[in-house]
Amino acid sequence: MNTDIARQKMIEQQVRAWDVFNPDVLDVLSKVPREQFVPFGYETLAFADTEIPIGQGQSMMTPTVEGRVLQALDLDGTDKVLEIGSGNGFLTACLSRLAEQVTSLEIYEDLKKRAADNLADAGIDNVELLSMDATQELPDGKFDAIVVTGSLQTHDSRLVEALEVDGRLFVVIGDAPVMDALIVRKTGENAWASETLFETELTPLVNGALPPQFFF
Repeated sequence: MNTDIARQKMIEQQVRAWDVFNPDVLDVLSKVPREQFVPFGYETLAFADTEIPIGQGQSMMTPTVEGRVLQALDLDGTDKVLEIGSGNGFLTACLSRLAEQVTSLEIYEDLKKRAADNLADAGIDNVELLSMDATQELPDGKFDAIVVTGSLQTHDSRLVEALEVDGRLFVVIGDAPVMDALIVRKTGENAWASETLFETELTPLVNGALPPQFFF
């Protein structure tokens, strides 16, 4: 497989075709070596528009969803980003190229180690990986952007509270087979606005079935 050709086909025929036109996002997807982040044995699927299993019942997002996530967050190089669910580290790597600092949480130690190894191999040094269950606690401080890489059954108010004013949250809410991908913007200390971007189905976040408590 010619990885350069396969990568460009992924970008042109999948990502751009799903309305991802931000040049910075397309540039990142062209430069971060996706094939180096997929599990051993799945290299031929690295550029396919399909979820790839990474262990522990978790999956790597499709390239189209990754592109939409990165575009929706609208990072400008100075943002501090919180990622919930490091997985194999590919989206983490893309975020790191678009932000100043990324804090990424992972509940499974083996996935955290794999993400750390993949990020180190890619020469990425502006990511902090933490072992943490985001449904129970979040890191101290506030963030300019938050992305949840697994779906939540219901909304969680703590995520908006952890944003700076003007911060953005990407989250997928609902139950299979149809879930809503939302971008939530914090417009004031106690104000926010949300927009449904598209319908999708995403692997649930571990312990992501939270009690109903908050509505966007």
